[in-house]
Amino acid sequence: MDRLTAMHVFVTIVEQGSLSRAAENLDMSRAKVSRYLTELESWMDVRLLHRTTRRLSLTTAGEQTLEVAHQLLGLTQTLDDIRNQNTLELKGQLRITASYSLIDSFLMKVVRRFVSHWPQTAIDILATDDSVNLIDSRIDLAVRITNDLQPNVVARRIGECRSIVCAAPEYLQKRGKPTDAQSLVHHNCLSFAYFGRSAWVFDGPNGPESVPISGNISANIPEVLLDATLNGHGISLQPLGTVQPLIESGQLIVLLPEWQPKTLGVYVIYATRKQVTPLQRQFMDFLAEEMQRSPYW
Repeated sequence: MDRLTAMHVFVTIVEQGSLSRAAENLDMSRAKVSRYLTELESWMDVRLLHRTTRRLSLTTAGEQTLEVAHQLLGLTQTLDDIRNQNTLELKGQLRITASYSLIDSFLMKVVRRFVSHWPQTAIDILATDDSVNLIDSRIDLAVRITNDLQPNVVARRIGECRSIVCAAPEYLQKRGKPTDAQSLVHHNCLSFAYFGRSAWVFDGPNGPESVPISGNISANIPEVLLDATLNGHGISLQPLGTVQPLIESGQLIVLLPEWQPKTLGVYVIYATRKQVTPLQRQFMDFLAEEMQRSPYW
């Protein structure tokens, strides 16, 4: 007996509510459907369905078997997708969302390489720093930087975001450089509304260290803080992947290199594990590989 096929037949019988409708759905004879069910029950040595002339109902063992059957069929589909992803030409459209800064500093480069490699694909990007309902907004994948995922979110960690403390030369000429993390209390620290608004946490030379901070500018999008930092208004935490070119050009100065700000995870969030398409999976793999290859993430 082909046990996977028997499991598929069993699931279809339950979903369709009768052997006859299952046979029609599977393009099999009713006798063949009945034989698969009988052989599965014989192999399991247990009755899976209560059968009468009017209706079918699951036994307790049938309910347990149905749950396992769904898992097995889902894993089989996943294996098929992996097998086929290198032999089938990817095509179709993905809708993804990410923050403005992540799109500008990293994601857009990955998207360009991906569509060049798979010319029959298209990527539609929604730029927003707010959380969105993936199903209501018809979003396939959301890329987020966070350490606070919502409960029950389906997500895959693809990398980490390292931050640095930095300021423009103009600010440091006026206020001087902080000599250690605690000296930040005497500086104008520009804060991000969703992260470290009242305290910055570091892994310092003597272990974890929390520093209370204050400043005259805060914002809910990092681009505003970066602009203020570049114009000499204060000190800020910035993602290394975003500001590395500005550091190399001398527009920003790295401060307190011995104090490492808290690292954040980079996640791809999607609606369900059960219906991930080959295009979604290939893009997530591609994105993870590109992030692992980058020295700044």
